[in-house]
Amino acid sequence: MDESSGNLVIVSGMSGAGRSSVADVLEDLGWFVVDNLPPMFLTTIVEQVVGTGASPRLAVVVDVRTGMFFDELGAAIQDLRTKGYRPLTLFLEASDDVIVRRQESVRRPHPLQGEGRLLTGIQRERELLGDIRAGADLVIDTSNLNIHQLAAKIVNAFGDEENAELRATVVSFGFKYGIPVDADVVADMRFVPNPYWQPDLRPMTGQDRPVSDFVLGHPLAQQFLQNYVDVLDTLRTGYLNEGKRFVTVAIGCTGGKHRSVAMAEEIGKRLREKGSPTLVVHRDLGRE
Repeated sequence: MDESSGNLVIVSGMSGAGRSSVADVLEDLGWFVVDNLPPMFLTTIVEQVVGTGASPRLAVVVDVRTGMFFDELGAAIQDLRTKGYRPLTLFLEASDDVIVRRQESVRRPHPLQGEGRLLTGIQRERELLGDIRAGADLVIDTSNLNIHQLAAKIVNAFGDEENAELRATVVSFGFKYGIPVDADVVADMRFVPNPYWQPDLRPMTGQDRPVSDFVLGHPLAQQFLQNYVDVLDTLRTGYLNEGKRFVTVAIGCTGGKHRSVAMAEEIGKRLREKGSPTLVVHRDLGRE
């Protein structure tokens, strides 16, 4: 038994980070989705659905709602691997303040809150999910994503059955707003002259041709592009050899408007040319 990792996904993550939304998107893409499954039944459902060919693709949502049974998730995943299955683990993350806001908006208690404060429940959940997050194949931070942006990321990652190639998300960001917590690799564009100081370029963004030409035309930017894409190609080979199918590349500048945007667009283009399905996201564009 050697089931492709592209056919079996385990979805976990923080309450309020978007698990239900992800499950809905996967269902729309034709996946068979099982929500809130106690880990003790994970191997059984996989053998019944994937092992017998009842459905080509299975997504199982497992999280702390299962209470004391959640501790068995690690052992259940290892049992699957022992039996020849290769599950991918998707972990959904969000900052504490965003989770608080989302939990309050739906007027539902946190599953680990009990009689205490909401933040206490969130902290407890982070502790319980620490090992799962650390071993996840793909981590998505939904703090600054709307439902459509989250859906685009899921479609990019799981929208077809061909998962033999590394799938990349290139995220531009502003350092003054913080580094994306789901980044696998981070690059700093602040060594390139800033278009902000050019009065005619300041109102534009890195998606506008004059700004892009200004940024990418600098000799250091050209040298960086050549070297960095080679580095990413090396990572691609290593990740695929290790069974990792997703990478998030974060490209930063001061405000996330000019240099990082232009560079992220160009890196995304070059990764696509090398055969890696790539989604480009501009996290902080329009935030200033």
